[in-house]
Amino acid sequence: MDKIKVILDRRTNTLDVWFDDSQKEFICEETGDEVILKKDKDNNIIGFEKLNVLKHTNKNIPIEVLTV
Repeated sequence: MDKIKVILDRRTNTLDVWFDDSQKEFICEETGDEVILKKDKDNNIIGFEKLNVLKHTNKNIPIEVLTV
């Protein structure tokens, strides 16, 4: 994957960030800080999910996209 994929789901109040193809997800590991690491079959981190990302889901949050 050439791009980082970011998904903000207001319905579930989660933020998913993928560094690689999400289809490669093999196992998940909870960190204890409301963050779930998503790993491939070789135990490489290919993404993460942040739970309860928005304290107030009815408010807008600013998003800045930078291309490097």
